[in-house]
Amino acid sequence: MKETRLLMGMGITVEISDSSATKEIFDEVFSYFKYVDEKFSTYKNTSEISRVNSGELSEEFWSKDMKEVFALAEETKKLTDGYFDIIRADGTYDPSGLVKGWAIFNAAEIIKRAGFENFYVEAGGDIEARGKNGDGEDWKVGIRDPFDKEKKIIVKVISVSDIGIATSGTYVLGQHIYNPHARDRRITEIVSFTVVGPNIYEADRFATAAFAMGREGIRFIENLPGFEGYMIDKDGIATETSGFKGYVLNNNL
Repeated sequence: MKETRLLMGMGITVEISDSSATKEIFDEVFSYFKYVDEKFSTYKNTSEISRVNSGELSEEFWSKDMKEVFALAEETKKLTDGYFDIIRADGTYDPSGLVKGWAIFNAAEIIKRAGFENFYVEAGGDIEARGKNGDGEDWKVGIRDPFDKEKKIIVKVISVSDIGIATSGTYVLGQHIYNPHARDRRITEIVSFTVVGPNIYEADRFATAAFAMGREGIRFIENLPGFEGYMIDKDGIATETSGFKGYVLNNNL
């Protein structure tokens, strides 16, 4: 079974290849994403993060999930030498660089606890893949050509199982990622950065930080145990970590 719904301002897709999949598990997963959106959306004045930013909600009254996300953000900031930072230029908080991957991972855990082994959860291009697809093979994931405005060209296809894949870039949302060490400087030297990691939460947070590092991001991922990366620069030149080719099914770029 496979279903896509529009939530959190993006298409979210869940596919479960186990024959015992039912509508109820899909409803539960999508309800969770709705909950996350209501809590962490910076575009909704009623969300918990908006109430935190407005000063309406002091830390002692934060929810368990809010405290967890802030703790994870602080941990990520330290692990990336400050290249991941949820504090915006105006002093407010925007944890979206971490929340999406965190939510996808938690959604995958909901499916796992329900007894399913073969599935994937995808939101905005970031994926948690578990087990096998309907053909009994590893899941196939395409990396898009960031210069293709029609969004049809795939430059790499990777084969994955029990792993997370996240891509950060400016080709869809524009300059929404910034370098916390030089907030006024646009990141223009690279356009796409894909990270494969042990799960989507880990891949997502480090993909965001690596992109903020610019060209040096690929070196950071190379030296990060358990992770591989694939970076495309403004001239269309790709650079990959030493172990990335182990996932690749084709080589177009």
